[in-house]
Amino acid sequence: MNKELLINLYKIHAPSGGERKIKRFIKRYIAKNIPGCDVYSKEKQLYVIKGQSATYPCVVAHLDQVQNNHSSDFDVIEYQNYLIGFSASSKNQQGLGADDKNGIWVALECLKHFDNIKIAFFTEEEIGCIGSSKADISFFDDCRFILQADRKGSSDFITTASCTDLCSEEFKNAVLSLGYGYAENHGLM
Repeated sequence: MNKELLINLYKIHAPSGGERKIKRFIKRYIAKNIPGCDVYSKEKQLYVIKGQSATYPCVVAHLDQVQNNHSSDFDVIEYQNYLIGFSASSKNQQGLGADDKNGIWVALECLKHFDNIKIAFFTEEEIGCIGSSKADISFFDDCRFILQADRKGSSDFITTASCTDLCSEEFKNAVLSLGYGYAENHGLM
């Protein structure tokens, strides 16, 4: 596990509408660590394509976090195998923005490990799914599936959201048969 990358993501404050720093970090990280990527922005959203393929797996994540406050001395500390956001001056725990920096971490790790993949990063999701509503839908035309790791826990496999099927029965059965302990569930958006 690339814990250093996760900690670096947690240290970047990215409230809704203020995602510029995390977008810059992601672009620099990709340029330095993951060769062969085409990275571009459209309507404030960030898109990445790696490799050339007839179809791609795709991972999406959102760049903003719920926490509006981030002390100037915010730091990430590790305590008994837990990462905790902390301000020494106020002696208070502060939110890491793990929703959805964990998803960003998943996307970047997948980008590193797969030769052909697409990634989309959306802005302003925590205030009404603004970024994804502005998504370049044609970006997803050649995607076999889209993974979004933005869910509490680790067992939900969301197959419908807003009364819309998100995957075929064939894909659902293939995933559920893998034996990873996923349970079919439904999402809101």
